[in-house]
Amino acid sequence: MLPCYVVLDLETTGGNALHDRITEIAAVRVENGMETARWSTLVNPGVRIPPFIQSLTGINDAMVATAPSFDEVAKDLLEILDGAVFVAHNVRFDHGFVQNELARLDLAFKVKTLCTVRLSRKLYPQHKGHGLDAILQRHGLHTIARHRAMGDVEVVLQWLKVATQELGETTVQRMALELLQGSASVPPQLETAISDIPDTPGVYLFYGEGPLPLYIGKSVTMRTRVMSHFQSAAKVAREMRILTEIRRVEWIETAGELGALLLESRLVKEKQPVYNRQLRREKALCSWHLHESPGANPLLKLVQLDDLEPAQWGSLYGSYRSKRQATDALRLLADSHALCPQLLGLESGKGACFACQLGRCKGACTGRESLAMHHLRLQMALAQQRLQSWPHPGRVAIREYQEASGRTDIHVFEQWCHIATVNDPAELDSIGQSRLPLAFDLDTYRLLQKRLGLGSGHDASVFRLPATGDCAA
Repeated sequence: MLPCYVVLDLETTGGNALHDRITEIAAVRVENGMETARWSTLVNPGVRIPPFIQSLTGINDAMVATAPSFDEVAKDLLEILDGAVFVAHNVRFDHGFVQNELARLDLAFKVKTLCTVRLSRKLYPQHKGHGLDAILQRHGLHTIARHRAMGDVEVVLQWLKVATQELGETTVQRMALELLQGSASVPPQLETAISDIPDTPGVYLFYGEGPLPLYIGKSVTMRTRVMSHFQSAAKVAREMRILTEIRRVEWIETAGELGALLLESRLVKEKQPVYNRQLRREKALCSWHLHESPGANPLLKLVQLDDLEPAQWGSLYGSYRSKRQATDALRLLADSHALCPQLLGLESGKGACFACQLGRCKGACTGRESLAMHHLRLQMALAQQRLQSWPHPGRVAIREYQEASGRTDIHVFEQWCHIATVNDPAELDSIGQSRLPLAFDLDTYRLLQKRLGLGSGHDASVFRLPATGDCAA
């Protein structure tokens, strides 16, 4: 199949390479078609083996009690793998465990890998099942040691021999080399060909068995970013969970990064993928409104952003997902700037507030500090949290162009809200005249702050849209 490879299998205390440990290792080294080394050992994992794993593998705590620990067998493992391709059925699982065990010993581990599940998919695409049990049944193979490391290695070796006899050595070798050249990190159950994903800007969606996406992401190089998910799975718990469930990848191309960011934010809010957290729908966003009068009590009022016109957003401070989050943030601000919690509405009563009694308020509640000075200090403390006013008299558009694909996207905005994205400048006239309701989105606001703030007039890709007439695009 390949000039030099090692078929390896592990038994472990569970399926998480970050937390579970190895209980058994078996490996057979093949060079130029001939077996040159065979090695297996039980491994003391240093933790108890769960009852379910004991019943599955037949390996119990008593069997590994006197077995060597992984650090004692690491040298032997590295020797048998030296210069060879690491071959396993669902190689991501075995490679991930070996990589993490060696990392705990501060040992680097770089090796080419080949997954025989994916090889089976390429050699026998007419079949649906490609696990070891399916292969045993499909080819009439037998083993008396299923779910033991050397028993499973023997099954893989038998299957490689059968595949070579049925399809020819040239075919098996060619398919193995194709996998070796870039898809070794791909989950074995993935139905989407990685080569089909364009390495251009856009949004990618990971799907499992169900109709809703597991995860939605964006990148200016989608294929590269998707591969990075797969390659980091051995070290990142969330990536590992995604990769155990993923079945297919879908994607939507954009002309640039801005379009990808906008589309990602919208799709995450619409579809609510289970593994996306940062961009989920912001329900009932609220903000602090500062009263103009220094003598007002309270000085701040919590308002819902959806209840205000976009033109009023410039007089608001902060954006919060809940009243509790807003109150906690204001309380922290009061503590750090010696502001009066009573005047801010955080505390009821008259006379000296509790913070004043502790020396943490400068005494606006008792007259030691003027209300005007307290109001000014409050404004200064809130300054960095102030929602910026829309810096343009009307709608603006941002043009993005992707040279590789020839795609153009024009994104239209008003009052920090994304109105539409079009591909044809001729459509801008109707968009410029339309009056659609504006919905504030915190992610879009943050995204546009730098791009459409001061100085954006020097950006040739940004232009204003007139309310009527033709748009000079």
